[in-house]
Amino acid sequence: MLIGIPALLGPELLAILRGMGHGDEIALVDGNYPAEQQATRLVRADGHPLIPVLDAILSVLPVDDAVPEALFRASVKGDPSLADPVHHEIEAICAKRASGRKVVALAGADFYARVKSAHAIVATSEPRLYANIIIRKGVIHPPETRKP
Repeated sequence: MLIGIPALLGPELLAILRGMGHGDEIALVDGNYPAEQQATRLVRADGHPLIPVLDAILSVLPVDDAVPEALFRASVKGDPSLADPVHHEIEAICAKRASGRKVVALAGADFYARVKSAHAIVATSEPRLYANIIIRKGVIHPPETRKP
């Protein structure tokens, strides 16, 4: 256990998050997603639904603010105009943890291609369909230097 680090974030996931560079992407996927087949690096978050994992990751991972779009979600039946309740939950967590950043819905093929090129995939046990999100890592800006 560590102070200030959610217990949900185990050593393997923390190492991957820390090892990611600016612009690297991490995908959090539901229990039906073919994560093992598509992952360069795979972290299992078995027994955990997507929303708490997303909240824990966004509590320590900066979202890229150097690009117009840095948060991407899957779409219902591949149609970006459709959203399920889980997508509204994803958007609420992102609004809390990465305020001002919009979650962009991607068509099915575009989402799958982006996940396949992600730095890592976190496979959750989320039972709801289309409960998938990609986060692009940003930077932690240095504190302002103040003159005495």
